[in-house]
Amino acid sequence: MRRYTLWAGSLLLVSGIAHAWLAEFGIEGMHVVSTKASEVRATVSPDGQRIVWGSTDRAGGKGGWDLWQATLKQNRWQDPQPLAINTAANDFDPAFSADGRWLYFFSNREGGLGGDDLYRVAVRGDGFGAVENLGPGVNSKGDEWAPAPSQDGKALLFASDGFGGAGRHDLFVAKWDGSAFGARTPVPGVNTRADEFDAAWLDAGRGIVFTRSANADDKPMQLFVAQCDGKRYAAAAPLQLSFNTGDAWTLGPNIDWNKPGELLVTGKARAPSAGQLDIYRMKAPAATGKVGCL
Repeated sequence: MRRYTLWAGSLLLVSGIAHAWLAEFGIEGMHVVSTKASEVRATVSPDGQRIVWGSTDRAGGKGGWDLWQATLKQNRWQDPQPLAINTAANDFDPAFSADGRWLYFFSNREGGLGGDDLYRVAVRGDGFGAVENLGPGVNSKGDEWAPAPSQDGKALLFASDGFGGAGRHDLFVAKWDGSAFGARTPVPGVNTRADEFDAAWLDAGRGIVFTRSANADDKPMQLFVAQCDGKRYAAAAPLQLSFNTGDAWTLGPNIDWNKPGELLVTGKARAPSAGQLDIYRMKAPAATGKVGCL
């Protein structure tokens, strides 16, 4: 289970003048989405009318890690509310499908196959339908995190420590067979003995942005970008972002389906800053790779 306890000494705060930060990135929903609490991995619906994110400690939820939502009113995120699908367990890592029909997330609620399982729920108007466990094709007795559907909905990117692999959590991709996700395979080229998790595809899989940590329970986390060489993702390098440093906590990338040239990330900048971990928006890195990795 990931822990997001931030010690002051574990964060490297960027220095510079304010307009330099704002030209590079902006905070998302100051005091509405990003607050004094820790907010992690936000996702925007394809129509741009709602944003959903996870929080580990925001007051007003059901007691575990909870999913929250705000809606767009007068061009601002407003009216933050916990989702009705939350339980007293942990509900986290949301991601809308590109067609807006589904919201994916993980939970360790009762009735799963192991620790943290992957789920989805139908999006209905301003609410949601019944929660569905995604089944043994992607869920194990271990922990599965950060589901990320492909743009065409035919593949699911996720992290797991329950299917073997290169090390701790590894990144996998599963294919939709018409009734369930299965036939999972490791994402080629990115998995190591460390934790790889929280990933998003760039330009239908020509590139990938993902999180790496020596230990996602309590060690720093950094975002990396890799390009497909036709068979595997190669030459992973840190995402160019001033607060994405080796001793900071930067994670949770999600492409904004409503603005696909923009990337939402979680981290801690000196300014603007609302509290602990905040949600930021930046230009998505370019995908310069080939097809063949997805």
